[in-house]
Amino acid sequence: MGYTIREIEPADNAAVEQVIRSCLIEFGADHEGTAWADPDLGRFSEIYGGDGRRYWVAVENGAVVGGVGIGPLLGVPGTCELQKMYCLPAARGTGVAHRLMDTALDYARRWYGACYLETFPNMTAARRFYEKYGFRRIREPLGSTGHFSCDVRYLRELV
Repeated sequence: MGYTIREIEPADNAAVEQVIRSCLIEFGADHEGTAWADPDLGRFSEIYGGDGRRYWVAVENGAVVGGVGIGPLLGVPGTCELQKMYCLPAARGTGVAHRLMDTALDYARRWYGACYLETFPNMTAARRFYEKYGFRRIREPLGSTGHFSCDVRYLRELV
């Protein structure tokens, strides 16, 4: 399959929001304390343009099938957060998630010394994927993400 990875554009906002919401419904995470309740969910092209912030989309045949973001982890200087990494079921297992992750981590290394992420216990394939990328599970949350329902946390050094 011919996926293109590129930075988000304003026309992608609604499609990215739909990808994220459909994945959250799939995993029972469509509630407060998750990305579901983020007030800026449909404004990624506006939010991810500054220094140390980017969001990339995976596109196939003109349709957004996944995405990933990097942004500062509030309250933890020098650490970023891997944000809103989701792929539609049809894109999983195709290698597109690897391309998204490689793009995000390459960018993150230019700005940060470590990368943090939060996820859910039932996202077992995602957790295995993160561990393959050198993320190690940690017990306590870092920073201020507002995602109090995400109770599985990972950290990876970027140096």
